[in-house]
Amino acid sequence: QVQLVESGGGLVQAGGSLRLSCAASGRAFSSDPRGWFRQAPGKERELVAAITWSGLRTYYSDFVKGRFTISKDNAKNTVYLQMNSLKPEDTAVYYCNKVSFGPTPPSATGSWGQGTQVTVSS
Repeated sequence: QVQLVESGGGLVQAGGSLRLSCAASGRAFSSDPRGWFRQAPGKERELVAAITWSGLRTYYSDFVKGRFTISKDNAKNTVYLQMNSLKPEDTAVYYCNKVSFGPTPPSATGSWGQGTQVTVSS
């Protein structure tokens, strides 16, 4: 079973940038669509962005449009989330998961990892 491992979080000032990585562990290859989610303290987990493995289709939640970019490196079996113009309200634990694209916003289809903490100071 493929496990997805998140990395790249940290502490950054408002207006700064971070790049998160989501890598598949082990030798197994995963070509499933992937998405980034986040969960802030006291809030429900929400979808941030998603991408198909072909890269032909992406999805962004309104609150990150124009600031975040999701991309992938097929050779490394890794999906990235470039986060620019970060705001304190972006503070959350960010998770990567397999997703299913459909008529509604993509939804998670795999198990959750430990995530990576992103903290944006004002």
